[in-house]
This record gives sequence, structure tokens and C-alpha cells, in this order.
Amino acid sequence: MQETSPVFEKIKNLLEEKGVSYQLLEHRPVFTSEEAAKVRGTGLKQGAKAIIFFADKKPILIVVNGDKHIDVKKFKQEYNIKDLRLLKSEEIKQLTGLEIGAIPPFGNIMNLPTYMDAEVMKNEKIVFNAGSHTRSVKMRSLDFVNLCKPIIGNFRE
Repeated sequence: MQETSPVFEKIKNLLEEKGVSYQLLEHRPVFTSEEAAKVRGTGLKQGAKAIIFFADKKPILIVVNGDKHIDVKKFKQEYNIKDLRLLKSEEIKQLTGLEIGAIPPFGNIMNLPTYMDAEVMKNEKIVFNAGSHTRSVKMRSLDFVNLCKPIIGNFRE
């Protein structure tokens, strides 16, 4: 039986309400960007990796390509943040109801400010876990930006 999360339903409803073309991929459970790319048949860099941090004690979502890492020093400098730390799995669960690895890049539907590395836009299409380890969404990166309205910067490693 397919697991469904309120976050998945919100993403699906947003895409359908706005008439955005997307592809829903159902697959075996995946927990890393590498596993996800393999099971989806997509390139690692096409994955939109979403990670939740506390930035000066406020939760934020940061999105980078699946083959990149966040340069914490660069991110803190670019946005004048003094303290930046990853949330623990129990904090993520409490905040979003999701597990690590199931977090979609749509911070706006989870009431999280969203920061996206500019390199994500180099992909015509992005693919990401949609609130589940067994469901992914593939869509145009431009549509994602128009719907999510992330703060775009350069902070990848």
C-alpha cells in the first residue's frame, strides 16, 4: 500500500490547481540522493535535495542539486546568519511530519522560507521526493521556481 502524507497531497493539489505539468513516479523506498537517482532513472544532479536547518533559531529549507553540498560558510555569509545547524530527525518529524529523505523542496507548503542554489535552474527538469520515500515528482524547474518563489543564491560546494 502506498504511503500518503499531507505534504504530498498539498504538492499534488498545488500542481493541479495551477495547471502545472508533472510526472508522478512511484518506486521502492529510497533514502539517499544516489538511491533516488538510480531508481528514478535520472541524473544525480537533477535531484532537488531539500534540507532543513535552523538559521539563527528559525527553521528554513535549503535546496541544492542532488550531486552538490551546501557550503555552510558561504550560505551564512551570503544571508548574514550567525548560527546555522541541521535539524535532527526528531525535530524534522515534529516540524513537518516527514522523515529525512522524504522532504520536498516546496518549503512554502510547510511554512518554511526556502533558499535555492542557482545551479538548480540549470536543469530543465527537477525531480524530488514528495513527502514520501516511495513517491517522487518530476517537473520543470521554472514551474517550481514560479510556484515556490525561493530565495535564489550561490552557496553550493
